[in-house]
Amino acid sequence: MRYISTRGEAPALGFEDVLLTGLATDGGLYVPESLPHFSLEEIRSWRGLSYSELAFNVMHPFVDDAIPADDFRKMLDETYAVFSHQAVAPLVQLDSNEWVMELFRGPTLAFKDFALQLLGRLLDYVLEKRKQHVVIMGATSGDTGSAAIEGCRRCEHVDIFILHPHERVSEVQRRQMTTVKGDNIHNIAVRGNFDDCQRMVKESFGNQGFLGGKTQLAAVNSINWARIMAQIVYYFQASLALGGPDRSMAFSVPTGNFGDIFAGYLAKKMGLPISQLVIATNRNDILHRFMSGNQYEQHQLEHTLSPSMDIMVSSNFERLLFDLHGRDGQAVKTLLENAAKGPVSIEDYRWKHARKLFDSDAVDDKGTCDTIREIQEQNEYLLDPHTAIGVRAARNCRRDSSVPMITLGTAHPAKFPDAIAESGVSVRPQLPAHMADLFEREERYTVLDNNIAGVQEFITKHWKNA
Repeated sequence: MRYISTRGEAPALGFEDVLLTGLATDGGLYVPESLPHFSLEEIRSWRGLSYSELAFNVMHPFVDDAIPADDFRKMLDETYAVFSHQAVAPLVQLDSNEWVMELFRGPTLAFKDFALQLLGRLLDYVLEKRKQHVVIMGATSGDTGSAAIEGCRRCEHVDIFILHPHERVSEVQRRQMTTVKGDNIHNIAVRGNFDDCQRMVKESFGNQGFLGGKTQLAAVNSINWARIMAQIVYYFQASLALGGPDRSMAFSVPTGNFGDIFAGYLAKKMGLPISQLVIATNRNDILHRFMSGNQYEQHQLEHTLSPSMDIMVSSNFERLLFDLHGRDGQAVKTLLENAAKGPVSIEDYRWKHARKLFDSDAVDDKGTCDTIREIQEQNEYLLDPHTAIGVRAARNCRRDSSVPMITLGTAHPAKFPDAIAESGVSVRPQLPAHMADLFEREERYTVLDNNIAGVQEFITKHWKNA
């Protein structure tokens, strides 16, 4: 399996190098040169498999011979053994043909665990094999940071630096990152928003001279292909649990950076019958404005009750644009350069092609709270604010009630107690036992100005071989 850049100018790489590279040298994102495709008969034969067995079947073609099959199976078994539910990604029914897939049963209570608990193991394997050290630099709007730290904190060949927007993540999200002990773990609170953090990460990957040639950066954000690869699996899991592949499925996905829903798009291209993908966003609705009206334009970023989606520059959207433009890297590069200057649109026929699969909706804080309250009253089931947006968008955009609609439940409600309280429900979500003392643990983080030079200087001073 070879991987190519969405901007068409970087060299093609194998899986190991893509795992360690993050952004391509031309500023693009890596995607597979070709996708594996599974027949309905083959997908049908996977019914009844454990989650890790299914994950092996879906992901192994992407890894190919970079990791021996037995080693990869063991890695997957260890990754998903730490989840708190035997089904790993259980389904909860809300209404007739309407479901929530709980993707928050991992150690940090968010869907990011599916990819990042595996990514840490992949990095450890490859770095040990190469006797190489890397510096992980990542940006988080809330959940990626804690999942990355948990997944990588035991890695012997890694120093990890996570940037989060100061005072713009929930207290639980912050404490999940800042209370993990380890000399190789560094949390940086940037006086800015998530897009500022993400921009610094991208610029640092594009010019790593500040590291003095002593090490290289590795990515944990969803620009890393391995994260997308791991997220494809639960679309197959949901489908197989509800009668697939003999019937089509629809999915509603709370998304800010477009990675989670892009994984669903890939699942469809790999042979899984999916009739609809709903992009569910909050007031930071650039993806909704594009999908509903073919205009891609950055607005001022707003702080909402669903902070993990407070994103205006959706990195993984570039991967979809690459496909919509017939994998023409130069066309994508030109489009994104223009988008940095003002609003852009794509050719009408390309946009209409995307609309055959995608719908979208933007839900404000009031709609989010209303949905949390309604679902609690109707089902005695508590949604976190991101999943609530997904449920509201699913109901607003649903095309066919005979097709099962599955909302991806992206986080545990206990991570967002302020949003739950604002919704007016009387139930207060409790942290699980392994996090019961979270508010008693000592925090460690550094607040820095929104300045890339200062952030890079901090990294060069604090990685272990500096």
